[in-house]
Amino acid sequence: MAEVLTAPFVMHGTRDAIAAGLTHVEQQVRSIEAAVVEKPGLAFDLAKTLVESVCKAVLSERTISYNEDDDLPTLFKTVSQFLPFLPRTASEEAGIRKSLVQTLNGLHTAIHGICELRNQCGFASHGSAEPRPAMESVQALLAAQAADTIVGFLYRVHRQDRPPQPSRSLLYEDNASFNEFVDEAHDIIRIFEAEFRPSEVLFQMEPGTYRVKLAEFDVEAENVEVDAAPDGAAEATP
Repeated sequence: MAEVLTAPFVMHGTRDAIAAGLTHVEQQVRSIEAAVVEKPGLAFDLAKTLVESVCKAVLSERTISYNEDDDLPTLFKTVSQFLPFLPRTASEEAGIRKSLVQTLNGLHTAIHGICELRNQCGFASHGSAEPRPAMESVQALLAAQAADTIVGFLYRVHRQDRPPQPSRSLLYEDNASFNEFVDEAHDIIRIFEAEFRPSEVLFQMEPGTYRVKLAEFDVEAENVEVDAAPDGAAEATP
């Protein structure tokens, strides 16, 4: 008999990161917390996407370049090379650095495990000629907890030598103009009888890309306003 989770799952590490400024993954976290109980197979996909999003966010905030096509292990390796995992007073201690390497290797293993689980059991993973094994909440919980631990750790390390950012909730419904722009540029996604807005899919599955494109959209809108301002000012001048 399958074990059923009786208490709601909460991603405490990631929610701490949201409070510290990682606001763009807020709705994604809600989806993972619900999927662990309601749609376990989807939790593997969402856990992988969450860690990818956070790696991209950290690299973007530190102005470190990466390829949009980089897979999760590559992104995590890049992040690991640039984050200050040790305090300056301990960074030269060989024994401490060795222990840190062992810890990072464990995180790398967890990253690979999430990717493998996603590829083999994910609800939205690559197509397969054979039926996939149905995962239950207890297995989904493992992937979600691993992702939560990794995200919480990475973002704390990222923020420890940077000033805190003001918290701003980035929810899908707060960006109607951008959502309409995305929906007009891309076709509706249809799976059987179900239809999905491109902007919703982007927000749920690639929140890091959603945030980057939203920022570009806002900058372009501001530039349009700035370019229009001198003409209006000139006409008003006697």
